[in-house]
Amino acid sequence: MKKHSAISTKNLQKFIKSKKGKVIDIRPIAAYNGWRLQNEDRGGHILTAKSIPLKWTRYMDWVEVLEEKNIEKDEPVVVYGYDDEDTRSMAEKLLNLDYTDVQVYDGFLSEWAANKNLTLNRLERFQQLVHPEWVKQLIVDNIPQEYDNDDFVICHSHYGYMEDYEKGHIPGAIALNTNWLESTETWNRRTPDELRARLESLGIRHNTTVVVYGRFSAPVYDEERFPGKSAGHLGAMRSAAILLYAGVKDVRILNGGITSWEDAGYEVSTEEVEPDPVDDFGAEIPGRPELMIDTPEAKEYLSADDAELVSVRSWPEFIGERSGYHYIEKKGRIPGAIFGNCGSDAYHMENYRNFDHTMREYQEVADTWIEEGLTPEKRLAFYCGTGWRGSEAFWNAYLMGWPKVSVYDGGWYEWSSDSHNPIDKG
Repeated sequence: MKKHSAISTKNLQKFIKSKKGKVIDIRPIAAYNGWRLQNEDRGGHILTAKSIPLKWTRYMDWVEVLEEKNIEKDEPVVVYGYDDEDTRSMAEKLLNLDYTDVQVYDGFLSEWAANKNLTLNRLERFQQLVHPEWVKQLIVDNIPQEYDNDDFVICHSHYGYMEDYEKGHIPGAIALNTNWLESTETWNRRTPDELRARLESLGIRHNTTVVVYGRFSAPVYDEERFPGKSAGHLGAMRSAAILLYAGVKDVRILNGGITSWEDAGYEVSTEEVEPDPVDDFGAEIPGRPELMIDTPEAKEYLSADDAELVSVRSWPEFIGERSGYHYIEKKGRIPGAIFGNCGSDAYHMENYRNFDHTMREYQEVADTWIEEGLTPEKRLAFYCGTGWRGSEAFWNAYLMGWPKVSVYDGGWYEWSSDSHNPIDKG
């Protein structure tokens, strides 16, 4: 019978330097990103570790994650977490899958996190990507980590589909229709005056902490005219980007949307919550105009050496096989745009998410971008058809702390609507 062995802190340091195996962090993704879920001295993960939470092993297809992260069966693997029992459980699962060399590290809390001389990596703006327990603490008046405000609003985002909110939302959350923040004619962000009026009606000031989330309900492009109604968490990314642009200083996304809330065992409510309007947003709108660019700026990006326009669309859209949307006729791509590969279609972001709809391990996203020449030093504008997928890619870069990122708001819809704009296919 194959058995795992233990590894010391000193030998783990040597293991990492050797680059001859993989380290797996089995804690919740929130801990990997930087949250101190066990009140450890420092948050984050061990250098080079890959995130594979133990809870993922409940799913039949979790083994595919090992393949996607290139964790080979014949290479040494070190597993660590918060709990020794959990760590050994994962080690046994790997051994049962015919991994040949599995070691466990039990010193994360007592030695690694406690020693400032040992490197921990974390998502630069992990505070803006919250987890269900954090939101729960906020609701019950316990002051959660990384929070020093006394004014918050939780928003359940949906696309003109109030039934999505009515069938179950986080207790205390108000409904946020994406159509309130973007025009139904152009799908661009609404005017500053429109945004001001809407945010004030929702009880949102510039210094209000706003937590945004949605529901993912497996939209199918070919079966309904508006699949976006089933892509509420993608709509939440769009809402969050516009809120940040408008000038809300503390915008946070619930990682995984309402799926993660329910998966944590928390109850949902069907009671409609009325917003508590405020008299004044309290600041100029837009507060951060640099986060959204329009077509003239997009053209400038295409000709600049220090900038890139990133097409966060599916491959069939990028090469011109389909427009991606029922209401967009023209097919093709913006010449010079870099392929940002969202996933299968206009309503899915498989390449930016884990299978539980949480955001993908951020280094994996960054590595993919860097391979395409997209680096933190460049000005990057993400776009899709109408702004939703572009907003999610933007949030990935923003959370990583990349300093020069924005959304090309008009996207393919605006670009293709002007016959003077060139189009590439193939």
